[in-house]
Amino acid sequence: MSEITLEAVNLTKKFDRKMIFKSVNFRLSRGSSTAITGRNGSGKSTLIKIIANLLLQTSGSINLHINGSAVKKELLFMQMGFVSPYLNLYDEFSGYENLKLVANIRGRGHDNIENVLKRVGLFERRNDMLKIYSSGMKQRLKIAFSILHTPDILLLDEPTSNLDTEGIGVVDDIAAEYSKDRILVIATNDEHEKSLCSSEINLNKNA
Repeated sequence: MSEITLEAVNLTKKFDRKMIFKSVNFRLSRGSSTAITGRNGSGKSTLIKIIANLLLQTSGSINLHINGSAVKKELLFMQMGFVSPYLNLYDEFSGYENLKLVANIRGRGHDNIENVLKRVGLFERRNDMLKIYSSGMKQRLKIAFSILHTPDILLLDEPTSNLDTEGIGVVDDIAAEYSKDRILVIATNDEHEKSLCSSEINLNKNA
């Protein structure tokens, strides 16, 4: 199993003149799980987007090393899985087709589509168009997206949003797996989601 380290060094983010957070530092390795917490507007979703390389920081750096070698920013998406309420899905495609499209983009995960659909409880609905999926079913599909390529790092932003008890159990199981031998980061104000992690980054302290 490869050695992996995800590190933030003095991460700071401003929007115009407004400081969102400043000087956020952390270092995570295999078996690490941390919750990003803070009041509304503290920058939880902003920080997790920066970690996922979906948003640029104002200053500081986010670094990923595998076996001591730095991973280029443009390749971070191969090592990370990401779930958030604002991810866009393709309503005109089926659940299966959505996952196949993502596998084609990454060049990985084609042989794992049926497995992840079963894991999130959508296998029987795999050929239904997303336009008839409920909000909870769409959230389950987003979770399937995030683990399709078996990444070493899983980034979750409010992962149990819109989920029923069974769906929350799916998230719990996946979080436990990633906490054991990979890296898990959850942005949340939910006490249950927070309990899935062993450490915390409180952005109120970095305002």
